[in-house]
Amino acid sequence: MFNRRSFLYAGMGGLAGATAYPSCALAQSVREMRLVSISRRLAAENAGRIEKADFVGLVDYALSSVRPRFHLVDLAADRVSSFLVAHGRGSDPGHTGWLQRFSNEIGSKASSRGSYRTGEFYEGKYGRSMRLAGLDADNSNAEARAIVIHPAWYVGEDMLSKYGKLGRSEGCFALSPAGLDAVFARLGPGRLLYAGKF
Repeated sequence: MFNRRSFLYAGMGGLAGATAYPSCALAQSVREMRLVSISRRLAAENAGRIEKADFVGLVDYALSSVRPRFHLVDLAADRVSSFLVAHGRGSDPGHTGWLQRFSNEIGSKASSRGSYRTGEFYEGKYGRSMRLAGLDADNSNAEARAIVIHPAWYVGEDMLSKYGKLGRSEGCFALSPAGLDAVFARLGPGRLLYAGKF
C-alpha cells in the first residue's frame, strides 16, 4: 500500500534522517534550517559591522506574541533556541498580540526593524540589560530611543495563561528573566541581532 509519509521522507533524502521521524519533528528541522540559513546570510551581509558571528539573534515579528519568536542561532552547531519576546506598544496600539507596524521615530514606542549590534551589559531600571546600536536606516534612532534588551514581568508563560498574549514594551526587546539569562549567556557584545518579519 502507498504510504504518503514514507514517500515524502524518502523523497527528501537525508533531511529527516529517518523515515520514523514524526511530521512535527520534520517541520521543526526544516524551520531551524531556514533560520540558520537566514542567520548566515545576515551575518555575511553585516560582517564589517559586527565583531563576532558565532551566535545571531533573529526576532520574527511575523509571529504572534504567544509564540517563541526571539531565535538564538548557534552558527557553529546549526542549533536554534527560541524564547518569548514582547513588541512595542506603538506597534500594536489595540494590544492584539500581533505587531502591526514598525517605526524608528522617537516617541513612537514602536519596535524597529533592521540589524542591530549588541553592546555592553549594564544594570538598568529593569535589571541586567544590554545596549543596542541600530545599523540601518530603519533603526538608526535605537540609541536615542534607548532601545535595549531587558527582562520584563509581562513576558512569560504565566502571562499567556492569564491573558492569552504578552504585555508590550516601549520598543525594547523584552524577555522573561529566564529567557534573558539564556540569551545573555551566549549573545554577548559585538554580535548581530536582527528584527523583522520573515
